[in-house]
Amino acid sequence: MDGFDRVGDMLTRGISGGERKRVSIGVELVTNPTVLFVDEPTSGLDSTTSLSTIQLLKRLAAAGRTVVMTIHSPSSRIFELFDSLLLLSHGKVAYLGRADCALSYFDSLNYRAPPFANAAEFFRKRKKKSPGLRAFDATVSLPLLFVT
Repeated sequence: MDGFDRVGDMLTRGISGGERKRVSIGVELVTNPTVLFVDEPTSGLDSTTSLSTIQLLKRLAAAGRTVVMTIHSPSSRIFELFDSLLLLSHGKVAYLGRADCALSYFDSLNYRAPPFANAAEFFRKRKKKSPGLRAFDATVSLPLLFVT
């Protein structure tokens, strides 16, 4: 143990969950990966920090990195930053495509969101009302790229 595997102890306060999340993303970025997998990067963060974290990931994607992340309850501001979206229902693909086209796609299937609805919230609520969308196990990516 080199002392960097934990921060704090019974007498000394450690770092918060949000700080731990940001540090873990930073540790991954040190190696300058071409593909970055991030699990729930906004979990435990306040809305401002969540937005700035996703904006950073968006900038990394725009600079050429592939960023793939899971996120289950994004705010509408965060959802608007997504390029591509993969929605899973019981382990099967319910939607794969541009995030800004997802509501139109489900509208064409007669799953209409109320005007000005948060798309992620709409999909999550639909899971309770529709067998075809019972699980909003969303894997959301910035962008989701396929290697051929």
